[in-house]
Amino acid sequence: MTALPRWAELGLLPVLNLVVALALTAGLVAATGNDPIEAMRALAVGSAGSWDAVGYTLYYATDIAFTGLAVAVAFQGGLFNIGAEGQAYVAGLGVTVVALSGLPSFVLVPLAILAGAGFGAVWGAIPGWLQARRGSHIVITTIMFNFLAASLMVYLIVNVLIAPGSMAPESRAFPDGAMLGRVHLAGVSAPLNAAGLLALGAALGVWLLIWRTPWGYGLRALGQSPAVARYAGVDAGRTIIGVMALSGALASGVAVNELLGAQGKLLLGFTGGYGFTGIAAALMGRNHPFGVVVAAVLFGALTQGGAELAFAMPDIPSEIVVLIQGLVILLAGGMGALLRRPLVLLLGRGGG
Repeated sequence: MTALPRWAELGLLPVLNLVVALALTAGLVAATGNDPIEAMRALAVGSAGSWDAVGYTLYYATDIAFTGLAVAVAFQGGLFNIGAEGQAYVAGLGVTVVALSGLPSFVLVPLAILAGAGFGAVWGAIPGWLQARRGSHIVITTIMFNFLAASLMVYLIVNVLIAPGSMAPESRAFPDGAMLGRVHLAGVSAPLNAAGLLALGAALGVWLLIWRTPWGYGLRALGQSPAVARYAGVDAGRTIIGVMALSGALASGVAVNELLGAQGKLLLGFTGGYGFTGIAAALMGRNHPFGVVVAAVLFGALTQGGAELAFAMPDIPSEIVVLIQGLVILLAGGMGALLRRPLVLLLGRGGG
């Protein structure tokens, strides 16, 4: 397939896919008898019309950025990690164990973050080991491990970690010393916290690792051609296990953002489906860390704007935001070539 200039591949094409997705959504909104322009305005105002809205948008974007990076880094090695949801969930166990350990306050946050990353890395490395050493397909095993993680966490929260005397399925509250500092925008308090800075640091770290180190070069070579990578001396098995461990560690950022930054306790289902939304962010961001961050902000805006849309226009089905995300995934992934060829011709790069 004819290549586009890098700026068009990473910037212009995703924007065009988004525009088409919004246009199709507007048509469906009009078909329900509602004003599509008013619906788009409600989405925009709900996601960026106030500092409070911006705070929530960036808060949601933080979760999606972590899981998007988790998916993207595995994809560089030719692995489709569907298990970020489960990896983030199990990471919450590591965060909680340290947060409730009674250790001095000045070590609680860094140790909780490291514990979450370690638990997530182990949960990601197991499917990596199964693929590398036993030939199990990574898509199947990571999906299965999502269910295993959900079952394990339900059992532990309900039977082991539940707060004494509580009927709600949640742990006891974390001490104040285990909480991340909140970011206040123009005096408005939102769940946005220091985990957002960790997500940006993670994106920079992934870029440096994948594109500026020999290990990253070997990973990308493995993703492009396993035979060539092995001929060049890349240990495919160790690389697969390593990148899946890294993927799980990145997914643990959801636990940090949700538990240490907002909730202050371990809850059932705190991951909220962000592991799957991260797949969409990775697809739209072309599996590049900086593209993933931009896509995460977009999906964060859709999440926050969708809540405002539900209040402003209750006649519109609440699933409309999921529909937009699905159309973006369809256009950026399964139908990614639909707009590429006309764009190639428009930019004077035609040919077969």
